[in-house]
Amino acid sequence: MDRTLILVKPDAFARSLTGEIVARFERKGLKIVALRHMTVTRELAERHYAEHAERPFFGELVQFITSAPIVAMVENYRTGLLWRTFMSNAEMSIMLEKLDAASR
Repeated sequence: MDRTLILVKPDAFARSLTGEIVARFERKGLKIVALRHMTVTRELAERHYAEHAERPFFGELVQFITSAPIVAMVENYRTGLLWRTFMSNAEMSIMLEKLDAASR
């Protein structure tokens, strides 16, 4: 089964928007199959965003995602099609594997 990774990133988490974001997904009928509050390590961030390593914004991207806690969610692919256009492929890489393994 394909799944989609959704991240409530540090800025949204700091603004206490996690509950509203989850609620919006649920109101649309999207099925969240795993959810984890975490602080991303630099190593994990660099692996997750590896496809951007040569881009000028890579350092800022890594610093941002590691700057404060996030909430990572996994949802079924079927429902993820609605949101896929808002996320890059990087949003569905190493963190998805880590979150999926942690939810078992």
